[in-house]
Amino acid sequence: MEKKIPMRQCLGCREMKPKRELIRVVRASDGTISLDFRGKAPGRGAYVCPNSACLKKAVKARALERAFSAQIPAEIYARLEEEMERGDGG
Repeated sequence: MEKKIPMRQCLGCREMKPKRELIRVVRASDGTISLDFRGKAPGRGAYVCPNSACLKKAVKARALERAFSAQIPAEIYARLEEEMERGDGG
């Protein structure tokens, strides 16, 4: 029997993709928002494709704000873009 592959929707392009192919954006219980490249960090997660174009689409559509039910400052978005360009997860 084949193992079921978990699918998640990218907030930018709105496509369903395997969870392992996406980068998880996490809001921790203390309110900090970061990228989780391993997918194991505790907190509320939302998923974005591993390219900055999808992150930009998600920012423009305010998809992260809706997913986390919170206002997200511009500095957070800038930091997320930097982390995504480096690809190291901080």
